[in-house]
Amino acid sequence: MALLNQVNLVGRAGRDPEIRYFETGTVLCTLTLAVDRLRRKGTDEQPDWFDLEIWGKTAEIAGEYVRKGSLLGITGALTFSRWTDKTTQERRERPVIKVDQLELLGSRERRSGDSESFS
Repeated sequence: MALLNQVNLVGRAGRDPEIRYFETGTVLCTLTLAVDRLRRKGTDEQPDWFDLEIWGKTAEIAGEYVRKGSLLGITGALTFSRWTDKTTQERRERPVIKVDQLELLGSRERRSGDSESFS
């Protein structure tokens, strides 16, 4: 039996991307993604929020073209960021989607239906 860790999401960027360049030449882009749930009649459900990590050339593209509110499609793997809290010394963790493929589906300002895919 093959095991699979694949996440596919479509949502809007919750903030402008943050880009970090490392001495090794590696590039990291982090941002949040808000994904709406199917709305049931009479409910006012809030979106689900996901932290994204994008590496390499795709990170550079995200930094250049993605802005808060941009509509994105992503494919990636669910990982966990783990650390020890400096104040309480407790182990902490948070889920992070490590993005393998990024699709620019448009933004609130531009609804031309064009999309571009990067991986």
